[in-house]
Amino acid sequence: MVFEGDSGLGEAVKIAFFISSLQKGGSERVMTNLIAFFVGEGYDGVLVTQHKAETEYPLPAGIRRVLSEITEEERTSSRIGNFRRRFRKLQAIWRQERPDVILSFIGKNNCMALLTARALHIPVVVAVRGEPAEEYKSRLLKTAANLLFPRAAAVVLQTRASMDFFSPRVRKRAVILQNSLHPDFIRPVTEEHMPSGEREKRIVAVGRLDENKNHRMLVEAFAPLAKEFPEYRVVIYGEGDSREALERRIGELGLDSRIRLPGVISRVADAIADAEIFVLTSYSEGMPNTLMEAMALGLACIATDCPCGGPAELIESGENGLLIPSGDTAALTEALRELMQSPDRAVRLGEKAARIQQSCHPDRVNRDWQKLLDGCINV
Repeated sequence: MVFEGDSGLGEAVKIAFFISSLQKGGSERVMTNLIAFFVGEGYDGVLVTQHKAETEYPLPAGIRRVLSEITEEERTSSRIGNFRRRFRKLQAIWRQERPDVILSFIGKNNCMALLTARALHIPVVVAVRGEPAEEYKSRLLKTAANLLFPRAAAVVLQTRASMDFFSPRVRKRAVILQNSLHPDFIRPVTEEHMPSGEREKRIVAVGRLDENKNHRMLVEAFAPLAKEFPEYRVVIYGEGDSREALERRIGELGLDSRIRLPGVISRVADAIADAEIFVLTSYSEGMPNTLMEAMALGLACIATDCPCGGPAELIESGENGLLIPSGDTAALTEALRELMQSPDRAVRLGEKAARIQQSCHPDRVNRDWQKLLDGCINV
């Protein structure tokens, strides 16, 4: 892509992408998808992360990576001293790279990007990826966000409800942008296109095994249904600190042969495409990618109506999925029973859910991001 503004005719626009790491997760996947799109469009790009995680999404060719975290040798015994060194190191990266715009994701990163780029007059677009009350949980972070975000070129939010968390000055800078679907999830959803020829009696969930994702709720909701519906199995894809507790609870309920925890997998779309039901049990979410992807594949989806309203913006309960209260195991049991007793209803919900392929198609959503970033350069 060629930008014909003050950066000079014929120069490729340079975007600096800033995030903690590219470890497996929804925000990281969105960042990786955006990097691939912009590089494919001919933009120059540099990825700045604090560190490398053990398991990460692969970077597309043509993108360089710089680490911004201070090393052990650079650390001091003072928290203030370490902050200053992190600040100077990140600012030095911006000074050296001279991006036309910085796109920052998540929490403290957004505040740090704004602080370090201000003196260099580099526009910064900050994106809030989760539930704002969780992403800016402390009073200090919330205060910092409300003070700094009005200086951003734009503040990207995922839901209308998330607007309420921020001050009116921040809301003036805010724009709501969808996440795009990965191309793997854009496919026909009729049974003749299923890998096995038909949908399997399988209930799936995808996400980190942690307290917020609350996969234990699915385990306990399925328990009273296991004998009533012996043909169904549950598969929960992901990894995290709650694995041992989940395995222990599955064993206590005598469900070892009915519930599997395969860990992280590389091709989620292929793994869940022919499942019948998808369940999201989180206490809080931004715009849940896994729910969007399951809907796109035509699964009948059950999701908690959690803040900051992402599931509720995707699902009209009873029309293209089912919404239940967060933490309500009994409600999940009843929703599962409803769909397991009536596979035809599950199919109808899934067919309507798959319409998300149009509204969240990558061609459409990526162009919205492109228009936003282009509009923030040299403004």
